Amino acid sequence: MKGLHLIGDLSGCRCDPQLLIDSESFKSQCIDMVCASGLTIMDVTFKQFDGSGFTGTVVLAESHLAIHTWPEHNGLTLDVYVCNYSANNSTKASQLFNSIIEYFQPSEIAKHEIERGSHCLVEPLNETTGFYIKADRQIGEWQTKYQKLEIYDTPHYGKIFRLDGFNMTSEREEFIYHENLIHPAMTAHNAPTNVLIIGGGDGGSAEEALKHPSVEKVTMVEIDEDVIKVAKEHFQAIHNNVFDDPKLRVIICDGLKFVRETHEKFDLIALDLNDPIGPAEELYSAEFFLMCRQTLAPGGAMVLHIGPPTARPERVSELAQRLNSIFHIVRPYTLYIPLYGAQWAMTVCSDTLDPKTFTSDEIDRRIQTRKLQNLKFYNGETHGGVFALPNFVRDLIK
Repeated sequence: MKGLHLIGDLSGCRCDPQLLIDSESFKSQCIDMVCASGLTIMDVTFKQFDGSGFTGTVVLAESHLAIHTWPEHNGLTLDVYVCNYSANNSTKASQLFNSIIEYFQPSEIAKHEIERGSHCLVEPLNETTGFYIKADRQIGEWQTKYQKLEIYDTPHYGKIFRLDGFNMTSEREEFIYHENLIHPAMTAHNAPTNVLIIGGGDGGSAEEALKHPSVEKVTMVEIDEDVIKVAKEHFQAIHNNVFDDPKLRVIICDGLKFVRETHEKFDLIALDLNDPIGPAEELYSAEFFLMCRQTLAPGGAMVLHIGPPTARPERVSELAQRLNSIFHIVRPYTLYIPLYGAQWAMTVCSDTLDPKTFTSDEIDRRIQTRKLQNLKFYNGETHGGVFALPNFVRDLIK
């Protein structure tokens, strides 16, 4: 149901303290405020607490108003909701809300405006910061053996894929993440033939890797087969039917188990994973990184994301140090990923391959020679640009 929900915590009220106790006076004033705003009263109930504040509710034809005063804390909570199904009542609700604020004269207002009837997808970056994306509708939600999958349709990014409440990929900006995860390392490699992707069940990384003509096989190891099923059905715009490519081998398996048991050698290992929390945490361990190093072919590289430097500096620093203890060459790089709402760090790790040593012209020549198609982000200049680290990131990865 479409509507506007206004929620407020009002503190440091500068009005006569008696106003926070006298329910009858406010009840009379409140009725006048509601009528003045143009909203329609259906019922009014107020409860006075002995020696304390009061709770009041006004049932509106448009929905409701609720208030509770805390005179011992010199504040109150306020809740106004109007539905906008038959008419837009948002202006009326705001007028009523502001009239009550003027009555109590708080010195501080913690106000939240919630547009009901649409989904607000909150993406936390850490315990105190994050961002949101509005969605028109939820297409589906599934609880698998490992995680909760959600798909939303959004006006800005098209369909968004979420795992356990975090954005993973979207139809319209997926290329920013997938191209930068795959191409800096693969283009720097002379002739990659065998690629391993741990995770990446949406197919975006596999599709980018298979653009390189020297690639003979891509192995995708995804622990949750439902991720692949959902991607096949809903995210063709991301994987471009890569699952039908005979060069792609899909294995439903724990990535740690696969790497521990495989005898293959890979030119690129791409860790296309969730953040290093929960089930994915062991795939960021020193033990796993060492096993990946031992699984690389001569001249090969491993690539992964290590988090947002501004929101999770401790994570970026810790992972960079862990990788530096295992690989001879560790080249972090950064870029802004819109769906993640922050500057993000990725890292190429190798004992011999250093993608930072390539010039823009050299990368552009390789792109042209390999006839890499449909690149929306990656080119010679962006290759050099992402490896140009800000000073604060340099300090994190020392």
